[in-house]
Amino acid sequence: MEEKAASGSPAPRDIPYKPFFNRTLDRIWGAVDDRLGTQKWPLRPQPDFSFKPGYWTGAFVANAFIFQVITGILLLFYYVPSTQLATAGGVYPVGAPLAWGSTYYIIHTVPLGAFLISSHLYGAYATIFLAFLHFFRGFYTGVYKKPREFTWMIGTLLLLSMLGMGFTGYLLPYTALSVGATDVGIVLTLSVPGGTTLAPLILGNATDQALLSRMFALHVVGIPLALGGLLFAHILLFETHGVAPKASSDPQAKRVLTEEDDKKMGKFFPKVFLYMTKWAFFYAGGLFLIVAIWPWQLPVFYGSAAAGGSSPEPDWYFLWLYKIMDFQGVTPIIAVVTVTLLMLFVLFLPWIDRRPLTSTKTHPRDRPVLVIVGNFLAGMFLVLTVWGGVMPGVVIPTSMYAEYLGSILLVNLVVVFAFYVRYRASYSRRLLKRQGRADAATK
Repeated sequence: MEEKAASGSPAPRDIPYKPFFNRTLDRIWGAVDDRLGTQKWPLRPQPDFSFKPGYWTGAFVANAFIFQVITGILLLFYYVPSTQLATAGGVYPVGAPLAWGSTYYIIHTVPLGAFLISSHLYGAYATIFLAFLHFFRGFYTGVYKKPREFTWMIGTLLLLSMLGMGFTGYLLPYTALSVGATDVGIVLTLSVPGGTTLAPLILGNATDQALLSRMFALHVVGIPLALGGLLFAHILLFETHGVAPKASSDPQAKRVLTEEDDKKMGKFFPKVFLYMTKWAFFYAGGLFLIVAIWPWQLPVFYGSAAAGGSSPEPDWYFLWLYKIMDFQGVTPIIAVVTVTLLMLFVLFLPWIDRRPLTSTKTHPRDRPVLVIVGNFLAGMFLVLTVWGGVMPGVVIPTSMYAEYLGSILLVNLVVVFAFYVRYRASYSRRLLKRQGRADAATK
């Protein structure tokens, strides 16, 4: 007691560990704030309710993208974007294109090269998967509604840019599979109205080297610059409007944070920063574990006699599109027009999902039409992706794909509307009870 009185504050040994530890951290972060001026940075605090993984899918994509940039830069130290065949006396396999040979060299000669290239490849898969997850999460919860319409549009363009990164990067190892799949993709690209004007940009002088050089330039410089600009705009709008509030069944609910939310905020430093860092390490650890268990195996190079007559097969995120090309009666023009209309629908969804067509509410249970659309898109994507992986290049009769896609749509219609009718009945009963209690209180 005398020690407390003399110092004017409790002795450290008399203070529980957690408050003493937190107080020490506060002093450290206070010094950091003072030196760096982080309070003046345009990084807004986040409401306490948002510190759940579901609210941070966009941050997961950003973390994965940063990881891709780091591993991609390291790969640039060794990769050679050339279709010239390696000759005797070099470090690459004789007779193989230098693009494939340098990839082979990275895997078999560079220290931790197999780990590096596998991390970059699987990291690309993870980035696109997380981007799709972020997209569907926003789709179902209606985060694109006012005032976040342009945030949604820029996010859609980011997703398309990431798919472009995947498409251009797939050719770079210059395997028989990647060249064949890229040729199919180029045919689809040039099938769009006015696509012939893109031919000189993509094909150059129509040589293999020109195509590889352009894909390399787009993958390393062109698309990353576009991604960087879009990501900056996306984050800027996010910092302007903040995280979207919880999905609500109230048609009058504003899509801004309430005064109560503003009182419960976590500062960017240290809470938001440490939260994002935790998930970044979790992502890296999971990715490294997968890479250690299933390292990537380099397929045979383009032009190799061992390639045989293998069917062109893209990476998993384009399997659905290539499978559509296997549908009987579907021409490249039909496939491209269908996909273009789908992209325009997603891009302008904030202006489509409005009354009288749909509900002004944001909770999925109040938006059965959009839930059916989302379920159908997700189901079609999954079915066609699996179908494309199991039966690549196999022509599908009209009756078969109409039956499969029709079944997906029918099941969604029945299940979603059954739940919606049940929910509306339950909601009506709750309203009647609430009104009864209000009437009883006024008497």
